[in-house]
Amino acid sequence: MTLTAAVLGPALIGDPARPLITYYDDATGERIELSAVTTANWAAKAANLLREECDVEPGTPVALLLPAHWQTVAALLAVWWCGGHVVTDPADAEWLLCDEDRVDLALAVAPPGGVVALSLDAFGRGLSGLPPGVIDFATEVRVQGDDFVPWEAVEDDAPALAGGTVAEVLADARRRATELGLAAGDRVLSTMEWSTLDGLRDGLLAVLAVGASLVQCRNADPAKLDHRMRTERCTIRL
Repeated sequence: MTLTAAVLGPALIGDPARPLITYYDDATGERIELSAVTTANWAAKAANLLREECDVEPGTPVALLLPAHWQTVAALLAVWWCGGHVVTDPADAEWLLCDEDRVDLALAVAPPGGVVALSLDAFGRGLSGLPPGVIDFATEVRVQGDDFVPWEAVEDDAPALAGGTVAEVLADARRRATELGLAAGDRVLSTMEWSTLDGLRDGLLAVLAVGASLVQCRNADPAKLDHRMRTERCTIRL
């Protein structure tokens, strides 16, 4: 089973129409809400892009230079759905996925596969003036299929995240969910970044792995968080 199937499974089996990812950016005023079905749809489109355009397959090392954003969720799930291995050092990656501000940094690493750039725009705006060879995620993802079926089985002992296998990453996420007091049905407000392994595990994987939903706040205004806890009916805050 892929890591994507394992962490999306609880939400898709339970109540797939309920909010799974709610994203706020207090710097832009953005609020985006995705159900489990919509999250899976975005992940499928991104996985088709990575497989068809980037040849990402089981074992392909991929690094992400992306913030804690709803599109990052789709990108991560897409890599794992293809069986790819998310690595922390861009120098070890075959492909780099980055935001607009880090295209030059990604190109400086010169991954052998190439670079996929995400505008992270809420309305799907593409990026203009990209260097030759850089794939514009927003333009390419919209034409991809809404469903994804892996061509190859991904084994439990396949690498998934920083050398950890699918089984190890999933077990670690569930262990941390227990330690953090997360359970199915919880609605988790978080301001955690995902740029570290601990942040990614606690702030995203642990939440999804037990069937909880996430309210992710970027550039969070501390004065708004208590009100947001109430209005979003959150039960736990990270």
